Order: sequence, then C-alpha cells, then structure tokens
Amino acid sequence: MSKPRSRRGGGRPTIADVARKAGVGAITVSRALREPGRVSEDLRRQIQAAVDELGYVPDPNARALASARAEVFGVLVPSLTNNVFAEVVRGIYDSLSDSPFRIQLGHTHYSGLEEERLLQVFGPQRPAALIVAGIDQTPTSRRLLETAGCPVVQVMETGSDPVDMLVGFSHLDGGRAATEHMIEAGYRRIGFIGARMDPRSQRRLAGYRAAMETAGLFDPRLVTTTPVPSSVPLGRELFRDALAKMPTLEGVFCNNDDIALGVLFECHRAAIAVPKTIGITGFNDLDMMQSAFPSITSIRTPRYEIGRRAVAMALAAISGKRPEQRIVDLGFELKRRESTAR
Repeated sequence: MSKPRSRRGGGRPTIADVARKAGVGAITVSRALREPGRVSEDLRRQIQAAVDELGYVPDPNARALASARAEVFGVLVPSLTNNVFAEVVRGIYDSLSDSPFRIQLGHTHYSGLEEERLLQVFGPQRPAALIVAGIDQTPTSRRLLETAGCPVVQVMETGSDPVDMLVGFSHLDGGRAATEHMIEAGYRRIGFIGARMDPRSQRRLAGYRAAMETAGLFDPRLVTTTPVPSSVPLGRELFRDALAKMPTLEGVFCNNDDIALGVLFECHRAAIAVPKTIGITGFNDLDMMQSAFPSITSIRTPRYEIGRRAVAMALAAISGKRPEQRIVDLGFELKRRESTAR
C-alpha cells in the first residue's frame, strides 16, 4: 500500500498544499472534495490531479469536525414588518416546526452592505442551511453564499444563475400581466406608481413598460416613483403627483398593495370614481385588497408556499437528496376585482 507523499518540510500533505498545487483557494478544494457537483468538471479534474500527485488523504477526524453543523436555518429578509416577507417567514417556521432545526432571522433593511455583515456573522456559526431573499446580492455576499458550505436557497425571485437553489416567481411577468389586464379592460393612459423601487419593483416596472410599449401606449410621464419606503399615505401623495403630470390619467398599476390602497383613498377624497374614471391594480394581494371598497385587483404571489418550498429543498439537500430542479417558479395569479371592472 502506497503511503502519502510527504510535503516539502516534512509531514503529510494538507489541503493548503493541494490548493497551492492546483492554483486555487483552499475553500475551493474543500468544496470540490466534499461536493464535487458544485464545481466544474475541469476544475474537479485539476484538483484531483493535485490530490493524486501529492498523495493527499483527508483526515477523517478533521473532516468529522468540519462537517459538524448547527441545527439552525439562517434566514435573511429585507424586512420583518413587511407582510410580504412575514408570510415567507411563516411558511419557513411552519415547515420546520416538527424538525430539530431552529431559525435565526436576519433583517437586512434592504441594504446590500447589511446583508454582507449578516452573512459574515452567520458563516462562522455554521448553519445547516441559508434562505436568502432575492437574487441581487453584492459580489461579496454572493461569494459568502457560495463558500458557506451548506445548502443555500434564494427566494421570491426567478433567474438563470442562482447561487445554489432558487424558488419564487417572475416580478417582470407579474408587472406585465397586471398592465395587460388593465389594457384589456379598456384603460389606455395607465400610470405606474412605485415606492422604494428595490430590484423587485424595478422588474415590475420593466414588465409594465414592456406591456405599454407593445400596445403603443408608453409615455415616460406616466411613471411616478420614489426611493422613499412604501406606505398608504405615500400612495395618496404619489397619486396626486401622477395626476399633476398627467391629468387625463385613466388607471394606475401600483408596485405594491400599500400604494394601491393609498391611491384608492385619494380617489375617495377627490370624488374620483373607481373603476369608471380611474382603474387601480396592486401587487402581492394582501388581505386588505379584497376587503377594500371597491375591492382592488392585484397580483397574488405565493409567499407562504415559497417559504415552505425553500425549506423542503434545503432539507432534501441536507439529507443528500439534492433536488434535480434547482430553480422552481411557483408563478402568480391575477385576482380581478371591482377596481378594474370598467
């Protein structure tokens, strides 16, 4: 039986020796040896050649220690008070209630730098899995996720290049569907009103614009946005701004339901008939949309199910049965209500 070659200076070859020989980082070597499916075939062969040449043999005791992980799911969301993300978190909690895993929540405040800081805190704690909202991480956050050494599920989006796994829906398609519905209902001068305008809202705006341009109806004066955090009073204010720019406005697609409700309240105050004079469509379909008078059309998003599916995907990966489908699109539903029933 051949013995491992000693490295220069004596002693058994280490993972650092393999990394130097292969011209990559030690973390990359560790990932390639532990989860070869997560690196390219060429890189795996390059690392394996270095392993063979040096005679590197992993230390089983060190491997056992390194593989020990806390029974914790790290969960990062932009807001803990936003009902949209509260539903996602509820789905996560409910799915883990009968498991040995606990949840550690992180609140990023819609800040890429805060997300980086939280990932730097979570990493050394060796969570069993990470569930992270969105796909627009900074390069540093993406690197931290890629080297976390545990299953990572990004949620509330779709895309072609997830860090690991992804479950959500297309905000662009949702924005397009909402706008196309209003066009089909007979509205023509349809405005977009949006607050905060994070990447998800930007994609909804892109969907709105695509639908309006296809119909030959787009006018930049129809778009009214602000980086200010969303609220119902802000919806009233933005609607007044939109009317000042375009007095002949016929309808509005709002980037969320808070803004849509504010628009409705302002219509009531100004004696503007809904849906006859102004049509209103929201996004997310929170409970208040069907309780409003008139009830408000909105795009229903599967927030609770996204949380549950994210946990199912992470648990499958933890058990060694990584899902074949890494990207899951749960879609959305247009809920037609009185606010667009012209």
